[in-house]
Amino acid sequence: MNKDSKIYVAGHRGMVGSAIVRKLNNLGFSNIVVKTSKEVNLTRQKETSDFFNAENPDFVFVAAAKVGGILANNTYRADFIYDNLMIECNVIKAAHDVGVEKLMLLGSSCIYPKMSKQPIKEEYLLSGYLEPTNEPYAIAKIAGLKMCEAYRDQYDDDFISAMPTNLYGPNDNYDLKNSHVLPALIRKFAEAKEGNLDSVEIWGTGSPKREFLHVDDLADACIFLMQNYSDRETVNVGTGVDITIKELAETIKNTVGFTGELKFDTSKPDGTPRKLLDVSKIHSLGWKHKIDLQTGINMVWDHVSEKGFAGSVRI
Repeated sequence: MNKDSKIYVAGHRGMVGSAIVRKLNNLGFSNIVVKTSKEVNLTRQKETSDFFNAENPDFVFVAAAKVGGILANNTYRADFIYDNLMIECNVIKAAHDVGVEKLMLLGSSCIYPKMSKQPIKEEYLLSGYLEPTNEPYAIAKIAGLKMCEAYRDQYDDDFISAMPTNLYGPNDNYDLKNSHVLPALIRKFAEAKEGNLDSVEIWGTGSPKREFLHVDDLADACIFLMQNYSDRETVNVGTGVDITIKELAETIKNTVGFTGELKFDTSKPDGTPRKLLDVSKIHSLGWKHKIDLQTGINMVWDHVSEKGFAGSVRI
């Protein structure tokens, strides 16, 4: 990408898309195209095609997606598979039709089998059953990844994909019905502290292990891969380090300054037991994360403390 290349970031209002836009701006890229879902509904083929024909971007980051935690994934199963399939199909096809120079699709580590060997190598994809609670979302993301591969195979399109681990950071979702575990815990502990509560309830046993990557590190990795990687296989993006949900809760509890107890609701699902990505591939390419988890949580808490939860949904 040159500094004046036309770059379209799909999903620029989301946590990932906004981080990519911030990083591009900081690096001096001056020709960034963004559209809200009201301006261009990417689930509609004609709107997407018309937009690509009008803008004719050189590079595309596909960060647009319908996302959420265990509750949202399991409750809105039809919405998650339909919306994500439509976005991917429409954007990838339109990018091919107008001759986009390069496209990157952002996926998720939940595409890997529930009981995958750890740490998870890229080659373990489709080697076992998916986690039932997020199967529709995972299948949609797998389809997008395979679509990129197919367009490369048939048309030699330079379409690549990256699979990030669990993310957190600016512009995260703090709605307790739809958020992921880290922002949900931050809000729970913040409200418990403010309300002088004796305890905070946490879903599951606390034993599952998760890996967390600050979204600014992901944005850095995305631009690095767009500049340095052109191959068929997906690339994992993570830290290579994980902790239990109980350890995460204790870390956030201490950061927020809550002094009460943790109560684990074991009637609620744990989800996948462990999801640690093998990041040796991206390390071998020359990229490594910079923000450790404690530093990242401190950054998020400082921001929330100053700005609040902005309508109880996003910061």
